[in-house]
Amino acid sequence: LEFNGSATDVYGNERVGFEGSADILRSDWGLTWNAALETGGVMVSDKVKLTFDISAIKAAAPAA
Repeated sequence: LEFNGSATDVYGNERVGFEGSADILRSDWGLTWNAALETGGVMVSDKVKLTFDISAIKAAAPAA
């Protein structure tokens, strides 16, 4: 996960951004279904790449 920076948006909100990625194996989650292809290989890879692009706004303080 990489921090992209912070800024105040046009509405006065404090905003931060992050991006990153991770690889997981479907088999680690019990997902083992697959189908052989006529040309060789299988239909679905065991490896899945997750890509994240996150923008977050700081919550306002609760009213007293």
